[in-house]
Amino acid sequence: MTNLPVSFWHSVIIIALVTVTTFITRAIPFILFPEGKEIPKSVEYLGKVLPSAVIGLLVVYCLKNITPTQFPFGLPEIIAGAVVAILHLWKRNNLLSIGVGTILYMILIQTVFV
Repeated sequence: MTNLPVSFWHSVIIIALVTVTTFITRAIPFILFPEGKEIPKSVEYLGKVLPSAVIGLLVVYCLKNITPTQFPFGLPEIIAGAVVAILHLWKRNNLLSIGVGTILYMILIQTVFV
């Protein structure tokens, strides 16, 4: 199969569709719940429980391919995950903990556990 380059107009259409879709998804909450209108209890509940559920899902997804019987025994994932957890508990900064954890993981898998 040959990879043909995308034409200029095809690229413009893709960028326009992504822009419109992003704008619409960002605007929907303001349209559905304007200022002064009470937010439904179910939406408030989801706002409280979904962040933890998503983090749990991401942890499971990141650790699903660990093979404890084969080198490197999941050590890069465990080390990077522990650093993310400790750094987040210490600094309470999502960007810092995820960024440092990602960089550490990449260093571990590309240089230490080769």
